[in-house]
Amino acid sequence: MDAANAATAAPAELTGDEKAYAGLSHTLMIVTWWIGPLVIYLMKKDSRFVRFHALQAIYWQIIFGVLYVAIFGTFILAILATIPAQGSHARQPLPIALFAGFGVLWMLVMTAYALNFVLGILFTLKAMRGEWAGYPVIGRWARRAAGI
Repeated sequence: MDAANAATAAPAELTGDEKAYAGLSHTLMIVTWWIGPLVIYLMKKDSRFVRFHALQAIYWQIIFGVLYVAIFGTFILAILATIPAQGSHARQPLPIALFAGFGVLWMLVMTAYALNFVLGILFTLKAMRGEWAGYPVIGRWARRAAGI
């Protein structure tokens, strides 16, 4: 079968195990970050469906981790930038960024975790139904990497 016919051929029927492992990769990303989806990816590399969903979860967790570090890094830099330059014997007040930025930091982190939770549940349900649903942008990366 040539490449043109392979692309238009109907996909093989998905097994219950494939749907379960694909859904599990999204569910596990909520609590194990990238580790759970990576284990599933390594265990079930032979299934394109599982590979596609596990790669999406791994890619999202990499992006999520980078954003998480960037948020906390910015917070720490803001605190360090607002420390007044005083002598070593003077009593230094707490940096203003500690108080002003903590609320913003908390909201950003809670929003990121809520988004992670919603994506995990939503794509778990889609994978369990056998859908080849992809995250925006990340889905295309996963399709390419999974060879679909």
